[in-house]
Amino acid sequence: MDTISRRRFLQLAAATGGALAFGDLAAQMLGPSPGTRVAYAGEPIKIGILDPLSSPYKTSSVHDVHGANVAVDLFNKSGGVLGRPVAIPEADDASNVQTALKAATKFIKEDRVDVLMGTFNGEVALAVSDLAKKENKLFMVTGAHVPELTGPGCNSHTFVFMPSARMLSRAVTPHLVKTHGNRWFMITANTVDGRAAEQAMATALHAEGGEVIGTVSTSFGTTDFTTAFTQAKSAKPGAVILNLYGWDLVHALKAYTAAGLAKEQIGVGGMIGGEQIGRPLGYANNAGIWGLIWDPKINSESSRRFIQGVIDKYHHTPTSRCYHGYAAMTQILEAIQRAGTTETQAVIKALEGHEFDGLKEGRSYFRAWDHQHVQDVLVGKAYGKELGLGHYQLLATVSGDLAASTQDQNVCAL
Repeated sequence: MDTISRRRFLQLAAATGGALAFGDLAAQMLGPSPGTRVAYAGEPIKIGILDPLSSPYKTSSVHDVHGANVAVDLFNKSGGVLGRPVAIPEADDASNVQTALKAATKFIKEDRVDVLMGTFNGEVALAVSDLAKKENKLFMVTGAHVPELTGPGCNSHTFVFMPSARMLSRAVTPHLVKTHGNRWFMITANTVDGRAAEQAMATALHAEGGEVIGTVSTSFGTTDFTTAFTQAKSAKPGAVILNLYGWDLVHALKAYTAAGLAKEQIGVGGMIGGEQIGRPLGYANNAGIWGLIWDPKINSESSRRFIQGVIDKYHHTPTSRCYHGYAAMTQILEAIQRAGTTETQAVIKALEGHEFDGLKEGRSYFRAWDHQHVQDVLVGKAYGKELGLGHYQLLATVSGDLAASTQDQNVCAL
């Protein structure tokens, strides 16, 4: 966890509009005073969070949980949902399908959760999605971007909060091409996630008239990318595209710097980055142009409220993964409120087609026909130090309606 000093806290409070720390909005965040007792009408509503807390995605997963807990605190301090408190059982799926299915089954059979939420790895998300439908449980995917989830593998019980690989790649590719040209070398994790990112980025590059001049596949959990970057350097591309995430991406960015590619004007970037990638690097040796899910410089009241909630509870500025946990949990609980019940089919209907405040500039809504969260996708250029809140210079905000596939381009049949 990243801690901050009192001076840094005050700087953050000022950056988010000082009243957050000391005014009416803080009261909204804090809810009733410590001496106030909230009376609940029934047993807790349980949202089971399943994330790879012990895999190369572990840092991102912890932030997913942080955001979800901030959202739940807000609901519980204001009386809960349907007069009931909200609880979050947590489990580690270890980026492993069988581990995930065992944990999800325990959630359903023993813990009696009302909703499943989480996952990062594509194959894990697809397996849990199938189980959720079989067991008649709503499943909100927060981290996986593989197109199958809202394509051929879609189902009636799964909603995908994460932007799809298509949305992210179509947003970031024009900016990478403009800056580094259209001849790319790709380093790709040998996973469902990595291959999905590679395919999406290659498709977007070809649409820009470019070509992939070389590729290297790396194992999930790789720590030494020296050989991969040696091959990339020899190919003399305009940019090296990293179809990696989590600690794989952290280690690859360290290797990019060590290999001296920037000095040879070979750029770096990829479909997705985020604050949780920069922090393990200490905001040093990080560079490139990346697709982003959310950024703390988004200046809306709801975004500022979220930022302050994470600062208050965890003493760090939120990352895009905190955003996912917070915003996805909020939509689950608000859907239960609208439905007036935790019954799965009623909550599904409350989510389908629903437009909501996604803490971004543009529209956020769940498409009824494939359950994809359509949302703005950001594009950012990373620097080696923080730029106010966050360490990306925002280059663009791309509307989800422009980046997402259309119904006639999709094979989803709910």
